[in-house]
Amino acid sequence: MRLEQLQAFLSVAETGSFQQAARKCGVTQSTISRQVQGLEAEVGLSLFHRAGSAKLTVGGERLLPHARKICQTWQNAAVELGDLLAGKQPELCVAAIHSVCAAYLPPVLQRFCRDYPEVQLRVTALGSDRALKVLKDGLVDIAVVMNNRYFTQAPEMLVEVLYNEPIEVLMAANHPLAVYDRVPWPELICYPQVVFKDGYGMQRMVQEQFERIGAKLHAVLELNTLDAFRGVVRQGELIALLPHSALIEAQGDRTLAIRPIVAKQSANPKVSTIGQSAIDPAWTREVVLVTTHDRMQIPPIAHFWNLVREFVPPLDVIKLGKLGD
Repeated sequence: MRLEQLQAFLSVAETGSFQQAARKCGVTQSTISRQVQGLEAEVGLSLFHRAGSAKLTVGGERLLPHARKICQTWQNAAVELGDLLAGKQPELCVAAIHSVCAAYLPPVLQRFCRDYPEVQLRVTALGSDRALKVLKDGLVDIAVVMNNRYFTQAPEMLVEVLYNEPIEVLMAANHPLAVYDRVPWPELICYPQVVFKDGYGMQRMVQEQFERIGAKLHAVLELNTLDAFRGVVRQGELIALLPHSALIEAQGDRTLAIRPIVAKQSANPKVSTIGQSAIDPAWTREVVLVTTHDRMQIPPIAHFWNLVREFVPPLDVIKLGKLGD
């Protein structure tokens, strides 16, 4: 059973004539007749009395309300899909990591709201792993996250690298490690750390780095906001390994200190050789923009994607930290 057969049936039922139905539909009478005959063959019943005017049979009377409902449902669906392609979706949902929300998204959000005032923009700050999971489940349209190839390698995913940024050490201004211009790994691993909660890509990244160098991560506290990290770290000996963009607001705080990490073997005799060969000479995280290919056909989503590309600046990790020197 095809939609055009039901539409032909409805036209004949409403006009009482195959000829008038053909004129209404803009096709030939033979086409209308062929479509109705095909529908009758499908249901196994005659639908019209064909003596003089076309009157509905008992089978036609039973089919009529169902045909109207099916055709109306299809018309409603076609209108909704047309609105979607025209950019008339009611809302756009974005999930982004905290540092991106704080440092880079504000101008993107303002511009999008100006360009699409009728679209309700919903932004949620989530950890990378959680953000990618809700994107995969269809609960958000776009994610701006630290890359996790376990989620982003799926064929339906569209991924664009925004920037790579170094991981740095946040500590109190009077912390013992603040005497270093660059913190050596053997010194860094001696202090207790504040880490992101489970489900945040940064926690996994820090744990993997410690495992790589054969050191034990002494994580004593889990948090999930950058304000909380700053508040806790400034109080004592706890330190935090955080990406550069998460530390922008801390740069002007005199109670805090930010230091890059020594990546290569130090000449300082106090520094041991523990794990030096396993340390990535440029320990960075990759921040990506992610959606699915089908969503890019929808104008508001494509526009938000392009705004992020325009307003989020690429970070030059060599200029930021000259890592590995």
